[in-house]
Amino acid sequence: MSSTSSFTSFTSLPSSPSSVLAAYGWDGTWADAFAPYAAEGLVAGRVVRVDRGQCDVVTADGTVRADTAFVTPHDPLRVVCTGDWVAVEPEGHTPRYVRAYLPRRTAFVRSTSSGRSEGQILAANVDHAVIAVSLAGELDLARIERFLALAWQSGAQPVVVLTKADLVPDAVTRAHLVQDVETTAPGVPVLAVSAQDAEGLDVLAAVVSGGTSVLIGVSGAGKSTLANALLGEDVMDVQAAREVDGKGRHTTTTRNLLALPGGGVLIDTPGLRGVGLWDAGSGVGQVFSEIEELAGDCRFHDCAHESEPGCAVLEAVGTGALPERRLESYRKLLRENQRIVAKTDARLRAEIRREWKRKGAMGKAAMEAKRGRLR
Repeated sequence: MSSTSSFTSFTSLPSSPSSVLAAYGWDGTWADAFAPYAAEGLVAGRVVRVDRGQCDVVTADGTVRADTAFVTPHDPLRVVCTGDWVAVEPEGHTPRYVRAYLPRRTAFVRSTSSGRSEGQILAANVDHAVIAVSLAGELDLARIERFLALAWQSGAQPVVVLTKADLVPDAVTRAHLVQDVETTAPGVPVLAVSAQDAEGLDVLAAVVSGGTSVLIGVSGAGKSTLANALLGEDVMDVQAAREVDGKGRHTTTTRNLLALPGGGVLIDTPGLRGVGLWDAGSGVGQVFSEIEELAGDCRFHDCAHESEPGCAVLEAVGTGALPERRLESYRKLLRENQRIVAKTDARLRAEIRREWKRKGAMGKAAMEAKRGRLR
């Protein structure tokens, strides 16, 4: 695996307001953004946990419990979340309230599991998105592509961590699995890691020491075990995967931001059953960058890569240069993302209906021409 020089380096931190906040990512830019709130006598802090209308906020004077009533709007994407930098009422107020949060640099968002057209913010101000994938079972490349699309869209640098590498002792087999994921994740580092025997942890620790990292993946991927290994102590509860199907149970139930001993902070998240896209068009494009590059050589600029003449993408599939599975996954994620965006974009809904009608008319004309030839 290549060195970690391509990752975002942790910005050198000023001594103000304190080394406590510096350890959680406070820098001069955050200080400038907070200045108006400081003038009002409010206290700077970073949200390390949110639950039931309350949140834990680490401040220069330690961690405080604060009410989120003033930062819980109807828009679920604007509610305060783990990783936010906030302005909290000073000591002496009972209860203490979070009065505002600073503009986010990045935001990790997915669509909610409900049928409503809403997004859910999982973490804010994240530099690295660590996607944990267990080697205890068969690799689900399509799911990895989904996580990658969300990660790229968030503005964070993704890295795929293949956990439980000790369960694949054969070096050749493990190398093939890593290669499969690298093909699925162009431009993304892929690490095989074992928390049990500490293999690969030094490289991962170097990555997450630079800024804020969010740890995501499905239940049973070994996220909590990995978090404990990086923290050097058993902070997160761990449960064994079910023997009958290898699936894990939800160990982490809230998103927790934890300071790492080697620098940087880590946000551990509950296992995600659903990985729905949320306005992730550019993220999908980055995941399938080779298809986007091929598309530039298509005869038609609006080529759908279905049956058009002169389609460079279909030609690559035909020669074996592009796996058909990748193209099918690309189409599926684009369609899904388009549906999500269309729920909140009337203009796009109209364009989609026009496209459906156009394709329907083309199909009808083709059938009529076929009938004419058969008569």
